[in-house]
Amino acid sequence: MQPDILIIGSGMGGATLAAGLAPSGRRIVILERGERLADSAEARDPVAIFQRGHFKPKETWRDAEGRAFNPGNYAFVGGNTKFYGAVLLRYRAADFAPMRHMGGVTPGWPFGYEVMEPFYSRAEQLYRVRGDAAGDPTEPPRSAPYPFPPVPDEPDIAALRAAFAAQGLHVSALPLGVDIDAWLKRAPTTWDAFPDTTGAKSDAESCGLAEALRYPNVDLVTGARVVRLLAEGRRVTGVEVERGGRREVISAPVVCLCAGAVMSAALLLASVSAENPRGLANGSDQVGRNFMNHNLTGMVAWNPLRRNRSVYEKTIQINDWYLTGGPGGEPLGNIQMLGRITGPILAGEAGLPLWLARHVADHSIHIMAMSEDLPDPDSRVMWRDGGVVLDWRRTNTEAHDLLVGRLKRAMRRAGWPIVLSRGFPKSKPSHQCGTARMGEDPAASVVDTDLRAHDLDNLFIVDASVLPTSAAVNPSLTVAALALRAADRILRAE
Repeated sequence: MQPDILIIGSGMGGATLAAGLAPSGRRIVILERGERLADSAEARDPVAIFQRGHFKPKETWRDAEGRAFNPGNYAFVGGNTKFYGAVLLRYRAADFAPMRHMGGVTPGWPFGYEVMEPFYSRAEQLYRVRGDAAGDPTEPPRSAPYPFPPVPDEPDIAALRAAFAAQGLHVSALPLGVDIDAWLKRAPTTWDAFPDTTGAKSDAESCGLAEALRYPNVDLVTGARVVRLLAEGRRVTGVEVERGGRREVISAPVVCLCAGAVMSAALLLASVSAENPRGLANGSDQVGRNFMNHNLTGMVAWNPLRRNRSVYEKTIQINDWYLTGGPGGEPLGNIQMLGRITGPILAGEAGLPLWLARHVADHSIHIMAMSEDLPDPDSRVMWRDGGVVLDWRRTNTEAHDLLVGRLKRAMRRAGWPIVLSRGFPKSKPSHQCGTARMGEDPAASVVDTDLRAHDLDNLFIVDASVLPTSAAVNPSLTVAALALRAADRILRAE
């Protein structure tokens, strides 16, 4: 196996990068530690997913105090996108500049939104995004419309949209990667955390990887767990891989690390040597630092006298408080629908008796508040005793609490008087980013603006780890856009 370009990971970063590189004719090999996710009865079973944890990886991470937990970090072809909500939002234009928050000031990006815009448009095409730019006061400029119209609201969500609008709020379509007819034909399942086994969800396997594998010069190798990277001087000389009970070293002129913000940082930190005692690409001591994961609160807004008859539910968002709303005009964040929560899901997540969970779920609307988590060098991923340690230190919580309060009031005014809320636990790093931040200063960042490691001439890091800020939107589309831009840069540098 002698590829020209070796890609580690087939999630949003790796699969999209492969799609961008494939037309070049270079021999590309993608290493994925998991296997393809086969269809099964469990893929449509909320009890299996939310109560038994059927698809969760058999691995353990630890927090800073040494407590073990089972992370929601999946190992399948397509990575975490196999289970994601497929919300494909662009960062707002203001997110690329330094911004004052209630919890501090974000550093901004080394370039502006205008650099990313063409790649956002390409990513929306590749991932078949359904959306409508109208109605969102924060929508950034775009060079092309969404490739498909938005997923329509079901009647009870249309009523909620109208109730929000009556309060003076600007309600807009949530950009989504889903063929809703195909998804519901598969089974009347809801959405978030349900795996895609039929291609109805625009995940990294069904879009980015499928596009890459149309080319004969691209190969996918599954069941290949990367153990560490080897380097001499300023070059990665090999990638140590465990496959089928054996270890081998694979080399390539260009190596692209795309394992996700936690695992990419862990691999770099695990790749210690006499020459690199702190791990690879870590001359700045920034690898693993600045871990961000959003402040997320899910809400169940309950009215025992009113039913929610929707199946899908996840079609609208509100950004009135995205860029302002704090006591000094500080930004608060994004509001978007959750995938429909059913009785078995609520019983599994909240520990309620099934009869009560069914009643609450059938008489409630399900919605989420999301606020920016600011970079903090002490919030970090570490590698200790052969395992991942995640020391996530939440930031900007005062702004998030304010946003949650605004949303609760809006839900009550919309006719849902009892609002139950719960923050997402630290064991669910679903929006993980920031651990190998991009920047122009090699002393304060891990990769440059082309996503090439400052310390290594042939290593590129292409996943959410490079994001300098988390913004307050789902990171998937930004990762895809960065991957397409990185593909152009890699080919231009060859």
